[in-house]
Amino acid sequence: MMGFLALATPIVAAHPVMAADDEGGGDGDEEGHKGPDMHKLAAKPPLPRAHKDFSKFRYVPQGDKIKEQADANRLFFWTPDGKPDGYAQRRGSNIIYYDAQGKAIRVQRLQPGELED
Repeated sequence: MMGFLALATPIVAAHPVMAADDEGGGDGDEEGHKGPDMHKLAAKPPLPRAHKDFSKFRYVPQGDKIKEQADANRLFFWTPDGKPDGYAQRRGSNIIYYDAQGKAIRVQRLQPGELED
């Protein structure tokens, strides 16, 4: 009889461990282990946004709205009715302004004191 109890004890002790595994939604069901929602990540990316100082860009077409693209060091100009009206981009010691067709219309040369970022 003592031999039977010695064999039965490990089986009873192992059973609660298996039951604990089953509580988390076993059988390959991963509802409790969902990854990040891609829509939420796209709406608010985990990386900080790049910030640039665009105070050196002096020309803005009259009445246009400005949209910054800091990672490319570029400003976009939009008309009040929502049409693209050109952009400005810093290239070395110059800021070049382009019209809506991509043709350079103005060049602003930066002074030596303005070259520091």
